[in-house]
Amino acid sequence: MDTQLRRALLESCVLAVLREGDSYGYRIVRAVAPHIPVTQSTLYPILRRLETEGCLRVYSEEYNNRLRRYYAITDLGRKKIEEFLAEWEQAMQVYAYIRGTGTANHPEITTERSTSS
Repeated sequence: MDTQLRRALLESCVLAVLREGDSYGYRIVRAVAPHIPVTQSTLYPILRRLETEGCLRVYSEEYNNRLRRYYAITDLGRKKIEEFLAEWEQAMQVYAYIRGTGTANHPEITTERSTSS
């Protein structure tokens, strides 16, 4: 998978997890991993980048006598998910066209194919 596409997918998956509620690194990895491979060493740079961009905020709470870092989505993070989904819809239309399954909106393509067969 293309590195930029993978990065965008991972960022969106992380934000989607946080949209459900605040969470911490290990739990985020467990939630995302069934959908796209991710490790903690991959996750933390993504979390830092999203924090720097203002898409999430970080706070600490004590858990079992240790401080645990929690991540919470911001309004900007929610907006980033919406933007990703809008772009994804466009990408899926292009994907369908490339696969040859998106001809319903382009009857001229169907006609050309059927006449050349």
